[in-house]
Amino acid sequence: MTPEDPVADLGGLAEASVEILVVLSGGAAHGYAIKTAVERETGRTLGPGTLYAALARLEERGLIEPLPSDDRRQPYRLTGRGSQVLAAELTRLQALANRGLERLGRTAE
Repeated sequence: MTPEDPVADLGGLAEASVEILVVLSGGAAHGYAIKTAVERETGRTLGPGTLYAALARLEERGLIEPLPSDDRRQPYRLTGRGSQVLAAELTRLQALANRGLERLGRTAE
């Protein structure tokens, strides 16, 4: 990870991972709450295999961390590094979207 590009050593993030990080940027949540928030915010359904594999990868990379739980649901929260990586990835995606819209003769709203 470099200060200029905190995502460089991650090889970019998959769409599901970005969606999960966006949800967790609003506060800690457990798997089902993340799944329903992604569906509500994007209209995209995350299957359990996709969701829990992405959570495992994000935790392994130090972008999220589990919190203590009183029941069987495991809550997660965004780490400081996760916040940095999410901001860098969103900035990159925004620049890409702006270039694409410009090439199509449209402007970003």
